[in-house]
Amino acid sequence: MASQAPSAPTSPKAQDKDKKTKPQGLNMQPRWADGAPEPHRVPLPALIKVYGHLHRQLLEGRQARILLPLNPLHVDEDLPLPEKLMTEKDFRGNQEAVSKVPFQVLTGHQHIVSSCHFCVDDTKLLSGSYDCTVKLWDAADGSIIRDFEPRPKAPVVECSVTADSRRITAASYDKTLRTWDLETGKLLWKISHENFIVSCQFSPDGKYVVSGFDVDCGICITDAESAMTVSHIKGHHKSSVTACCFDSDSQKVASVSLDKSIKIWDVTSQTTLLTIAKAHTNAISNCCFTLSGHFLCTSSWDKTLKIWNVHTGEFRNRGACVTLMKGHEGSVSSCHFARDTSFLVSGGFDRTVAIWDVAEGYRKLSLKGHNDWVMDVAISNNKKWILSASKDATMRLWNIEEIDRIPLVIQNKKALGLKVEQCEECDRPFSIYESDIFSETVTKCVFCRMDAKDMSAEASSSLEEKD
Repeated sequence: MASQAPSAPTSPKAQDKDKKTKPQGLNMQPRWADGAPEPHRVPLPALIKVYGHLHRQLLEGRQARILLPLNPLHVDEDLPLPEKLMTEKDFRGNQEAVSKVPFQVLTGHQHIVSSCHFCVDDTKLLSGSYDCTVKLWDAADGSIIRDFEPRPKAPVVECSVTADSRRITAASYDKTLRTWDLETGKLLWKISHENFIVSCQFSPDGKYVVSGFDVDCGICITDAESAMTVSHIKGHHKSSVTACCFDSDSQKVASVSLDKSIKIWDVTSQTTLLTIAKAHTNAISNCCFTLSGHFLCTSSWDKTLKIWNVHTGEFRNRGACVTLMKGHEGSVSSCHFARDTSFLVSGGFDRTVAIWDVAEGYRKLSLKGHNDWVMDVAISNNKKWILSASKDATMRLWNIEEIDRIPLVIQNKKALGLKVEQCEECDRPFSIYESDIFSETVTKCVFCRMDAKDMSAEASSSLEEKD
């Protein structure tokens, strides 16, 4: 700090005299006009550093505001992070007063729950988590039956179970795929890959496991018994694969990617049967087939779900046959058809689970309660339960057995002017508009009508070829 020069020396007497009224020159502090002491002078380099720091903060704040609407993970409102994770072992209650959906919260994981499934005739649940564990649960009381050992050495990104509930498999970020016996918990085999595995699914017949990869943008089909590679298609997509699944015949594999495309691979002929290059306007997060294998649903970061008729290639002319919108406020992370395709369930980064009427393309109900992103969803074979896995380290088991009697669902149907009919072909319920002049003549659900239309088109083309 700069200071004034010391005053001239004085005699000891003078110093003694002035001692009480004026400090010595060396101890005097300079005064400004208002009597305040002179402020410290900050060095120029320090000023420049502080200015640069503040300027950078302002720029970062402005950039965040500009980029926020472009972020695929952004939702329309600020969602606070949970203060603490729920610790109740078994908590039952109503999701909200108007919907009255009973649920059970399952706690036991210490990190993000990335994958969930029903198994053993809906009496057991399977989950995979970023806490590097794969767990088997009792669906009745929510207790943990088993942790599968040896545990993966990195977060589990997905797990899958065979249709007969004999085996399970799990992919983790340690680049390995592990398969266990569900009943005994014994590790059957483990294989390592050169790339990160982002998805894995058993084929319905239990013979194969398909894996999706991050770096090489490919898929790999593995023999579930011998753990031998059946085929490895590198560069299948232009960007990372996000999900893959088998059709009901275990002969075709659908895969989706960050490149917004859908591809279907034929296991027997080892060829790509179809490609939909720009299926969505943003990255595709998940996919699932209907039981017939004729329709494929895809979920996306563009906040929509689409259902594609992959049996006839109708999408080439008309695009998706159904687009489900206004169900989530943020990116859609997962999707799952009910076994009879009567409804569809999706999970989103807006922390909700949406239940869709597929035939009419509207959201029947939104299940709220998770404190963070919903990562995965599953539906029980008896259609009475929905299972959701979340980033909040919990799962929720929702009882939707009485969903059509819920006041909110009834209100939504009335608002849309819908009534429920029974399909004469497959016996599944479907909705139809009461105001439709053809409502009395419509006796089949949308899927059976599409199948009938496809068969009619194929018959017509056969006759034309003969002529």
